[in-house]
Amino acid sequence: MAYIKRAFESRGCIFCDKPKAGRDRENLILARGRYCFVMLNAYPYNSGHLMIAPYRHIGQPSLLREVEFVDLFRLLRVFLNALDKAYTPSGYNIGMNVGRPSGAGIPGHVHLHVVPRWTGDTNFMTVISGTKVMPETLDQSYDKILSVLPDDIKSRLINKW
Repeated sequence: MAYIKRAFESRGCIFCDKPKAGRDRENLILARGRYCFVMLNAYPYNSGHLMIAPYRHIGQPSLLREVEFVDLFRLLRVFLNALDKAYTPSGYNIGMNVGRPSGAGIPGHVHLHVVPRWTGDTNFMTVISGTKVMPETLDQSYDKILSVLPDDIKSRLINKW
């Protein structure tokens, strides 16, 4: 809830500002494609929770150019393989929240969420206290995912601007 309240107050767009900053690790950016990039969610639902977004600031997936659409889903395929190797999840939630009423914290910039899921990954802490227990830090997630990307993928993706 704290994140949602801050999202309404925030200025700027993380999906525009963070790639321009050039501090990929600090900004949790794992990879850069030609038209889209991949970053860890700073407020993950589960370990390995990624977001894939176009560099271009647009609010509707229907406005994605063909090359952006293809790059987004190419990156999705690459990172599903990486998450499979790094975490061996039982499944995934993959989707976009388009517009504020759908739950989009940043409604002006489309982004695809990729959330690894495991059978029984909701426990009493979430139900009773609204607290999610994360088994690793964001830095650990970053290193874990990066370590399983094949070298040829890393050389084509990482820090390509």
